[in-house]
Amino acid sequence: MKSLLLVALAALSLNGVNVQVDFRDTRFSGGTQPLLQWIERSEGIVAAYYGRFPTSSLRVQIVPQEGAGVRSGKTWAGFIRMQVGREVTTAQLMDDWVLVHEMSHLALPDVGDNQTWLSEGLAVYVEGVARVQAGNRSQQDVFAEQMRQMPKGLPRAGEQGLDNTHTWARTYWGGAMFCFLADVEIHRRTGNRLGLQDAMRAVARESGGLSADWPITRVFAAADAATGTKVLEEMYAQMKDKPVAPDLNGLWAKLGVVSEGGSVTLHDDAPLADIRRAIMRPRDLRPANKT
Repeated sequence: MKSLLLVALAALSLNGVNVQVDFRDTRFSGGTQPLLQWIERSEGIVAAYYGRFPTSSLRVQIVPQEGAGVRSGKTWAGFIRMQVGREVTTAQLMDDWVLVHEMSHLALPDVGDNQTWLSEGLAVYVEGVARVQAGNRSQQDVFAEQMRQMPKGLPRAGEQGLDNTHTWARTYWGGAMFCFLADVEIHRRTGNRLGLQDAMRAVARESGGLSADWPITRVFAAADAATGTKVLEEMYAQMKDKPVAPDLNGLWAKLGVVSEGGSVTLHDDAPLADIRRAIMRPRDLRPANKT
């Protein structure tokens, strides 16, 4: 039986975060440097969205797989395990969403099994917005994915609210839909000054992230306090145990997001186009003050 090579690297540091990278095996066709750059870039994207990285230290374990591409990830408090193909290319790492998704999990407290839709849906939603803000993805690409995938999160016949329907589609895209609707509504109620990003920055800051156990009601209370609204508490009351099917196409149209011939175009004369631009605009690293 061949022994596995184990290399521990503690040289990565970004925004004051100490990162240890464990390679279960260093035999990647392009070497390990592109993987270290991928980790550093992903960390920077998440740090920019949340105002700072959710943890002060992190261990990332890279487990090689046969073939190419980034395969999957799993996150615990302070630890992320990633499965990556030995033939992964720099282009695949540049375009990867999985590690940003996994790192985003670190910013939300553990809300329990019935509310997995929030932890997964938030990570799905934040990945797209955060990568646009960082210049790692286009708005058109994010909205094209939303228009293709988010309707899968709408309730089907016989399904209940988000807390009571645990299918893949409702967990990931139903949760992402909740976050999308909340982001737009927070911007609308605050005169486009604040959004979900400000709310979740406050939650990450006050809770310490995934290492904390918070009920979802506490998460939403802290988030709403940061924006001076009741958006998340009200939406949760509406959607937790009842099927709610919002008009997604109508909302995208108001935001100026139009699907034409298989591609997405953005229209700045739409009624809520200023909200779309504000959501996708890069933010500074300082946490927002409460209103």
